[in-house]
Amino acid sequence: MCGIVGLYLKNPELRPRLGTLFAPMLNEMSERGPDSAGFAVYREGPASAKLTVYDPAAHDDTSTKDVHTRWQALGRAVADDLGITVTVHVRATHVVLECSGTGATVRQWFRHHEPQVRIMSCGAALEIYKEIGAPKDVMARFHVTQMSGSHMIGHTRMATESAVTTEGAHPFNTGDDLCLVHNGSLSNHNALKRQLQRNHGIEFQTQNDSEVAAGYLTWRLSQGASLHEALTAALTDLDGFYTFTVGTREGFAVLRDPVACKPAVMAETDDWVAMASEFRSLAQMPGVEQATVWEPSPATVYTWGHA
Repeated sequence: MCGIVGLYLKNPELRPRLGTLFAPMLNEMSERGPDSAGFAVYREGPASAKLTVYDPAAHDDTSTKDVHTRWQALGRAVADDLGITVTVHVRATHVVLECSGTGATVRQWFRHHEPQVRIMSCGAALEIYKEIGAPKDVMARFHVTQMSGSHMIGHTRMATESAVTTEGAHPFNTGDDLCLVHNGSLSNHNALKRQLQRNHGIEFQTQNDSEVAAGYLTWRLSQGASLHEALTAALTDLDGFYTFTVGTREGFAVLRDPVACKPAVMAETDDWVAMASEFRSLAQMPGVEQATVWEPSPATVYTWGHA
């Protein structure tokens, strides 16, 4: 059982408060996922590429000072080898690298030089943070309430069939500035994963079916499809039951499968639009009393964004 939430701020004046508004939404999903949590935040920065990275071994018996020293050295190595500028920000167990080069070249560097490092996210605006633990503790670790930006999506996970790990938590990112959270289960993800790897060069870091769904959307978008078109095609190509919330640099989208057995509710005002697995996550939003509230229809794509 999982809990998913998404918040897009239509009113730019609210964007300094994004994390403050988002944190209660994700915390209300704790009963649906008390063992791990994660979230994606979209905020523009000065760099052409941002990578959020995680090293499973970096914090084992290592002081905070040693962690900072190691990552500053890695940042210099990336910069020297690729001839780019790299700014390092250590944020709890994750590190954000702001780079003047392309995300793809930095990904490739880590693949060859530090293969144990996991790329949590890559893009110009996207940052992903996720960890084992209660949602409120995970959010406190990364200081969610201090974050600003245009939109966030998040996930809590009660694991029933697999181990609880940082890498296996949601959201998943497989293409620049695209990420996905998922409540449900896919039945054809192994075959689809092999097809995406073999025929389209999509890379995966976990065995999670949600990462396969994200990879599928990345491939569709790379072929020129809009997000709406990619999600519409997913209704044919992805078997199973699911509610997806998908983030892009421009906004976010929601899709339920044709049966729609996984819960979802949405609310919208002139200032914001939000979704969650349960209404209680939306109940504390400002102006929710005047919001339009509805249950998203099966097999229907809902999108919002800057455009």
